[in-house]
Amino acid sequence: MRAWVFLGMLLLPSAHAADWAIFSAEGQAEAGQRFEIAVLAPPGEPHPDELAVRMKVDVAEIALTLHATGPAVDGRRIYAATMPISASGPVTLRLADQPSNVLVLVASRRDAVRSMTGSTIDEREPPLSENDPMYFIVGTRGGTTARFQLSFKYRLFDASTGFGQERPWLSGLYFGYTQNSLWDLSTESKAFRDTSYRPSLFWKWERAQERAFFDGARVGLEHESNGGQGDTSRSINIAFVRPEWHWRVGQGSDFAFTPKVYAYLDKEENTDIDDYRGYVDWRVRFESGNWIATSVLRYGTANKGSVLLDLSRRVRDLKFGPVSTYIHVQFFAGYGESILDYNVKNKSQLRFGFAIVP
Repeated sequence: MRAWVFLGMLLLPSAHAADWAIFSAEGQAEAGQRFEIAVLAPPGEPHPDELAVRMKVDVAEIALTLHATGPAVDGRRIYAATMPISASGPVTLRLADQPSNVLVLVASRRDAVRSMTGSTIDEREPPLSENDPMYFIVGTRGGTTARFQLSFKYRLFDASTGFGQERPWLSGLYFGYTQNSLWDLSTESKAFRDTSYRPSLFWKWERAQERAFFDGARVGLEHESNGGQGDTSRSINIAFVRPEWHWRVGQGSDFAFTPKVYAYLDKEENTDIDDYRGYVDWRVRFESGNWIATSVLRYGTANKGSVLLDLSRRVRDLKFGPVSTYIHVQFFAGYGESILDYNVKNKSQLRFGFAIVP
């Protein structure tokens, strides 16, 4: 209380000049956390239950609504809001609808998203970011073929404004898209053999506490189809859960187990696809220094399945803009290298190329 009174006395001259005065006992706040300021109103002016504030973060100006935490006492009322996650360093505040002084707070971003969503997602991740691996590889067994994959995810709500600020859990909601193509380079027309399109909507969570059964999880819906017609048309709709476990192994090495468990919501065009894919993509990943190894195993209900092995090695001298590339090797054996051939077992394939995201 003494700190509030002392700061109030210091600001009384400016309060008289500007009619309203705002001040903080702490002078600092944490991004993504609740912070409080005190507001002095001119004599005879009532304190509203809400106050609009204009906050300047770097060159951006953000509108905030302050909510009163209790009744006014001695002409002073305490208001609270959530510091935007994008805030870092000195930020300035002033009342939007009343003339007031400018208040400077120092915002820190330590564990900002973690505290709001129970997540360790790094807020420096841009709204549009990588999702599954992205690569281009070529093999020659059974004719020269190329396989390439593009994948991204888009965060639908920004936790620093709008619905994302009002309901922080929404900042974990993503739209994802993955496209995988098989390209037949041995034919005269160089036609694409098959392409699968996989849009998805999912909620992503990562562990904030030291003790939790999962280190992370994704829960969502996914559609996969090849855009074909008639006998070549393939499509499925699934609901999936993808828990994540991570372990630190030795010096600078990581091992991850991230199985994707799913239920088929619609598989009319390929009713027996579970015979070849099953209901789980068993995925493990090992990363050590410049090397990354990933394997995905599918085992169907008819004792048929597939195995996919990826090995990447970072090449720091080759870059596409700011993104380092990787030498990429992939081995595939079993059924369903493409959704068109989900029930076909072709020759095992070994392909070489590069990856942008391994």
